[in-house]
Amino acid sequence: EVFVMNKLPHVAVLGATGAVGQEFIRLFEERNFSFASLKLLASAKSAGKKLMVCGEEYTVEEAKPDSFKDIDIALFAGGKVSEVLAPEAVRRGAVVIDNSSAFRMDPQVPLIIPEINPEDIEKHRGIIANPNCSTIIMLMALKPIYDLSPIKRVIVSTYQAVSGAGKEGIDELYGETEAVSKGTVYEPKILPSVSLPKHYPIAYNLIPQIDIFLDNEYTKEEMKMVNETQKILHDDSIQVVPTTVRIPVYRSHSESVLVETEAPVSVADFKAACEKFPGLVVNDNPQEQAYPMPLYTSGKDDCEIGRIRKDLYNDKGMNFWIAGDQIRKGAALNALQIAEYLVEHQSF
Repeated sequence: EVFVMNKLPHVAVLGATGAVGQEFIRLFEERNFSFASLKLLASAKSAGKKLMVCGEEYTVEEAKPDSFKDIDIALFAGGKVSEVLAPEAVRRGAVVIDNSSAFRMDPQVPLIIPEINPEDIEKHRGIIANPNCSTIIMLMALKPIYDLSPIKRVIVSTYQAVSGAGKEGIDELYGETEAVSKGTVYEPKILPSVSLPKHYPIAYNLIPQIDIFLDNEYTKEEMKMVNETQKILHDDSIQVVPTTVRIPVYRSHSESVLVETEAPVSVADFKAACEKFPGLVVNDNPQEQAYPMPLYTSGKDDCEIGRIRKDLYNDKGMNFWIAGDQIRKGAALNALQIAEYLVEHQSF
């Protein structure tokens, strides 16, 4: 029997200088992700920057269609450019793992959380979509209960960190907080979203709007949680009622979730399922004031679940709180886990 060495992929990272791109680079080192070659791509204004990856220096190149010649796996850190460059990369033979929302609801594009629906990866036709960060964090807790009993309804409120709005969101919170402490004025320019006409301060405030409002009065971010949940779990009957809120926290999203299942599920059974679930840590001891918090899940791979308790009035209802680093599990880590699957199964 001849042992065939796994072919190492030629990898490109698009958006290498942004928050998610930088996280990809950190994760390559942490997870010993091996590649035959690496190309770092960004916009024209970042081209020429030098970045260290795994002890070697790389020069950032401007992303163009031809950048993807001879690339096996392209990690797209998200943004408008995906719509243009993803099909170009696929045309040149790359498998694109895309962090933007451009292809998530395309019926021909698998939407993947590797702990939940890895089998869907094989259905790809060149593009694999990474779900929205708040969807990923919620589903890491919904899947264990869904496996115990089908889910009828979910009511979720999110508490989303400013880094979800990119590096500029972090700078805005920092600048505003500093201004308040010095008694000076800081003009908000980023939140709720750069593309909107009005901006509000986020320091000492929270904003119940992420992305634009749609005709049904829900925001685009909220509807992503609805549609993506149904797609990932292959179950259009699940009702999701979301409210997404931006809060003055730098990193790591938190969510308060009430889930109603078809059959009653005990707290003990749900906790046991969560403890066994890869990528999920149960941090739940009210007597010791132990529960997940964004500060302590920042920079961590695992999501944490706590405050697990029954609905007071409905024996089929379960209430819980979950927190997770949205730049890691909510973005870069999830995408890299998909890449690891492709390498392991040699399906690139």
